[in-house]
Amino acid sequence: MKKLINDPSSVLADALRGVELAHPDTVRVDHENRLVVRADAPRPGKVGLVSGGGSGHEPMHGGFVGRGMLDAAACGEVFTSPTPDQVFAATVAVNGGAGVLHIVKNYTGDVMNFEMAAELAGAEGIEVASVLTADDVAVTDSLYTAGRRGVGVTVLVEKIAGAAAEEGYDLAKLAELAQRVADNGRSMGLALTSCTVPAAGRPTFELADDEIELGIGIHGEPGRERQPLAPVKELASRLVTPILSDFDFTGAPVIVLCNGMGGTPLIELYGLFAETCDLLSAAGVQVARSLVGNYITSLEMAGASITLLRADDEMLRLWDAPVTTSGMTW
Repeated sequence: MKKLINDPSSVLADALRGVELAHPDTVRVDHENRLVVRADAPRPGKVGLVSGGGSGHEPMHGGFVGRGMLDAAACGEVFTSPTPDQVFAATVAVNGGAGVLHIVKNYTGDVMNFEMAAELAGAEGIEVASVLTADDVAVTDSLYTAGRRGVGVTVLVEKIAGAAAEEGYDLAKLAELAQRVADNGRSMGLALTSCTVPAAGRPTFELADDEIELGIGIHGEPGRERQPLAPVKELASRLVTPILSDFDFTGAPVIVLCNGMGGTPLIELYGLFAETCDLLSAAGVQVARSLVGNYITSLEMAGASITLLRADDEMLRLWDAPVTTSGMTW
């Protein structure tokens, strides 16, 4: 294992210290609870947005804390759900009196711990609503989930809901919008290599030089099947075709996220995006907005995922709204 770390047990703590030093104008870090919190939170009268999960997927979630996106992120250990106490502390930290929205990826630990945190917050008089993302079309159930995994659409939910909260949406309206985004998005990913969790010290799985894992999860979970490596044109089809078979994206503008898993260079991601656009055009799908880069990763895994969101005018307007975070800014 070759990593820029001091010790496997201190990876998250060391990273959070770096986040605090790098972005003091945007966020503050609660080191005791391992939270990244918007620098000016809580904001009176604004619904607070809280998400979180295991670390190792950066910039998600801590990199999406700031103006126009999240108010706080609860950072679990690498590939490990944050505890209920962490999520509760994040909820309290961003409560401005208008309630708090939890954005939760569909992993068993995340769902359970966010539910417990919401109960704790309710006991303190904080109104909490929750939105679940479950957009991965690769498998119905996985090692970590009951039902589909929450993956790339989480980024889109956080951006669009974050802009709406900035505009002053109330909690009920914000929750409805966020769930609508989650319900209208689908994703599919593949891995060219495994990743190595620092505490494990060895790759999560083995892939031959001429193999890919199709439908991989963001924690290194198995996908649909192992297949021979192929040109990117063919690999794009293996990602896009299952997505289009699962949901109708015609007749509406679509936001496309072409996401790297952490170890894939942009020159390859742009090639994948070009092939994806060709496939969508042939299928009659209108690409209205796009995002290419590393946004929801799996440590140093080489690979990529495609996320499509069937959008409407409200979603596009909120997507275009200003955002200032370390991981996404325009």
